[in-house]
Amino acid sequence: MKAKIEQQAGSAATDVVKYALSLLIVAAGVYGFYVLTDWPTPLRSLIPIIAVVVGALVFALTDKGRQTREYLAEARFELRKVIWPTRQETIQGTGIILIVVVIVSLILALIDLVLSAGIRGLLG
Repeated sequence: MKAKIEQQAGSAATDVVKYALSLLIVAAGVYGFYVLTDWPTPLRSLIPIIAVVVGALVFALTDKGRQTREYLAEARFELRKVIWPTRQETIQGTGIILIVVVIVSLILALIDLVLSAGIRGLLG
């Protein structure tokens, strides 16, 4: 039991180092983008992208990274269960929404017209 607690404490300490390292890698990539102005722009643009990828890989080695991977795997599994609407259902739903928007807009315009006429009548 004590060994497990010590292992978790050691793991937490190494995770903090990995968090700091991943942030440092990303910061170095952004810094490199702004410092290496004599490099061609397409090549310079790859520096932060590569830094983010490497930083994410370092983060993936931590406990939170493992939890993130599990969460994304579960989300992907749940997405397979979704029943997506057909093209016809999507077009019908969009049409209904457009009709409702037009009707509500006309009602609000009528209310605005009545209220503004009433206020003009009161104010002279």
